[in-house]
Amino acid sequence: MDLVVDALWRLGGVATRAELRSFVSKGRLRRAVAEGRVLRPRPGRYLLRDVDAATAVAHELSAVVSHRSAALAHGWKVKTVPPTPEITVPRGRKIAAEIRPRARIWSSLIDPRDAAAGVTSPVRTVVDCARHLPFDEALAIADSALRSRRVAAGDLATAARQVRGPGRPRVLRVLAHASGKAANPFESVLRAIALDVPGLDLRPQVGIAVAGGERVTPDLVDVALGIVVEADSHEFHTGREQLVVDCWRYDELTLADWDVYRFTYEQVMRRQGWVASVLLRAEAKARATQQLHAALRS
Repeated sequence: MDLVVDALWRLGGVATRAELRSFVSKGRLRRAVAEGRVLRPRPGRYLLRDVDAATAVAHELSAVVSHRSAALAHGWKVKTVPPTPEITVPRGRKIAAEIRPRARIWSSLIDPRDAAAGVTSPVRTVVDCARHLPFDEALAIADSALRSRRVAAGDLATAARQVRGPGRPRVLRVLAHASGKAANPFESVLRAIALDVPGLDLRPQVGIAVAGGERVTPDLVDVALGIVVEADSHEFHTGREQLVVDCWRYDELTLADWDVYRFTYEQVMRRQGWVASVLLRAEAKARATQQLHAALRS
């Protein structure tokens, strides 16, 4: 297994040196760059080779890099790196049959500025992904766009007012829930799953006061139901200091009467049905507890 490439996949296709050093050694990272297995477009920044492949195919077809390939080109993290480059060709362009296996191709009107740049603009990229990709994939990209500050909340609000055509409800849902507070696709996808659970209102990065005047900021919090949901990355940060912090955090939240639920990367990315079922049961349990307490007080 190529540990550097695998780490980049887990981190969303692009990563800083600091992020990668949590997974691989400095020497292994240096060798991966020297051997061309990953790219280093500038010091301290690494990405998968797929970005170069998308640019080459788009140039060959006089098209633009779009969707997840465009997100990577903008330096954003994605839930899933596309297996083939994703590009958009001008509407009406005929594509030879032998080209189609090499890329995922959409046909649409292309802004002249995007054509000149060779890649869809940041806002267009977010809207295209929201229109055509599954909700969790699109939300991860929209979150990363906001986190990068190449797209502002006001830009998404403007796009929401202007969007038309097929898939409009899908686009509006992504734009409405996008948040730059999510740290990575892992947290974004977990939030996307939670948004499909009726009765839950999990918000990202809500501060909670605990004993001793300390304050913690869990990944997702439903204040009304007293539920905390964490994207547990402890498997990649096994240092003693991090373990101490994690245990203190969990214990203090539990003692403060929060119901805490923790999910691993593999569970969130590959067992979404089970994660949703846990959240559904957590919501039901919290409501039943609240009703019981209300009955005892009356």
